[in-house]
Amino acid sequence: MTTFGGDLMAGPPPTHLPADPADAELAGGDAPAAVVRRHPESPAAWAALAQQAREAGADAVTVYAYARVGYHRSLDMLRRNGWKGHGPVPWEHEPNRGFLRSLALLALAAQAIGETHEWERCSTFLRDSSATAADELLA
Repeated sequence: MTTFGGDLMAGPPPTHLPADPADAELAGGDAPAAVVRRHPESPAAWAALAQQAREAGADAVTVYAYARVGYHRSLDMLRRNGWKGHGPVPWEHEPNRGFLRSLALLALAAQAIGETHEWERCSTFLRDSSATAADELLA
């Protein structure tokens, strides 16, 4: 008889994305639009662009569009790094924050334009990925 020693109730392991080169450029004060042009694959750059638009009072549709690009870039990156469509993506791991910020901004913009289903889906996805991020970004 073969026995399995693993925890059958355990979920997938946390996903830890690799460092995003855009993070250093954004931290150095480079404009989000310039960073997006240099790193169009970067979730952090798209999240920064969405956040900048939101803070500048841009239309929620614009914020939604920027955040959606960051979200889709994130999904591609997550899958390339072993994510299977669910499981923790910890806020505590800095390179994950571009994804988590994009997802939160997408949720907030969806709420602002009255897309209730998308707000609920994205805010639940954020909470399932990282309760810490949800508490930090949706407050």
